[in-house]
Amino acid sequence: MSVQAFGIIESTLREGEQFVGACFSTDQKIEIARALDAFGVEYIELSSPAASRQSLEDCRTIARLGLRAKVLTHVRCTLEEARLAADTGVDGIDVLIGTSSVLRAFSDGKDIPTIIRTAREVVRDIKDRGLEVRVSTEDSFRSDLQDILRVYEAVDAVGVDRVGIADTVGMATPLQVHRVVTAVRRRVSCDIEFHGHNDSGCAIANAYTALEAGATHVDTSILGIGERNGIAPLGGLVARLYATDRSLVSKYRLTMLRDLDHMIAEMVGVDIPFNNCITGITAFTHKAGIHAKAVLNHPEAYEILSPQDFGLSRYISIAHRLTGWNAITSRAEQLNLGIKDDDLKVASHHLKRLADEKPVALDDVDAILREWIGEHIDRNE
Repeated sequence: MSVQAFGIIESTLREGEQFVGACFSTDQKIEIARALDAFGVEYIELSSPAASRQSLEDCRTIARLGLRAKVLTHVRCTLEEARLAADTGVDGIDVLIGTSSVLRAFSDGKDIPTIIRTAREVVRDIKDRGLEVRVSTEDSFRSDLQDILRVYEAVDAVGVDRVGIADTVGMATPLQVHRVVTAVRRRVSCDIEFHGHNDSGCAIANAYTALEAGATHVDTSILGIGERNGIAPLGGLVARLYATDRSLVSKYRLTMLRDLDHMIAEMVGVDIPFNNCITGITAFTHKAGIHAKAVLNHPEAYEILSPQDFGLSRYISIAHRLTGWNAITSRAEQLNLGIKDDDLKVASHHLKRLADEKPVALDDVDAILREWIGEHIDRNE
């Protein structure tokens, strides 16, 4: 199945606030919310107003910003917390309840019939207030599939907008995600949301697979920050969707991804990984001679993502033993040096020998090329 219409539920201000280095001020939360809204996400999810007095006030503040994105908050499945959330002015409430045997034993302590009865009551109350509501089974992939299907069918019957499938501990594989989402899609008529953690490195793949299997919404955070290793990163999911079909992400302002990543990296005190999708420092860097030659002639030969679409540019690394004369030629052209091809090939061999002896830098390459020009002019005079 191909990816159909979907929405991003951006959770930097909920899941992301659970990252160990995150301590967002109200002003920072407003900045993040406005930036995500400008990027074009469909939903922005906030921490529970029951978490603290400031969380309550921040919910109210962001709900009043007049954003195009719908503002959600996230609470446990109780009437008390749902009503507190409704009073903040948010557009919708995301409700969660633990369904795995582990969480039922050591967290919520409720059996499935009690979970169903409570969830239906909370959904009815929220819908009566004119708000969107999602019910998520926490730790879905360590839950009995038949148990969570019973929960989803029960809340679907009373008008829930979405049911949520959560890989809370990041243990699911794409095949497992596809199987569970497909099973849920067959049993409910409402939308399906997927929330996947990255503990075993599958968050992006799992989020994408969920969409392929029929999910309509997926949770992300900027840089993937969140509890432990976090969840699917916004940029990473965009990269995966773009690589499949650019039209899937044409509704978003892709040139903002770099600024979003840098903003959050600074706020939480981390560096952007060198291999981060799209915004990592080497994301569009080409080094090997065979790669450089092809990219210079036809970028798509080795680029599934076009850097220009993200407001970025590619870089051809040439100061090393793996360089080729095509890359050296490109550099000579950038410097407006008129060197013949045969001479450039000799210069590239000289550079390779030098790089075998010691590390070289771009300045060394430029010096070799300029020196070559000087010697060439001298010989012809």
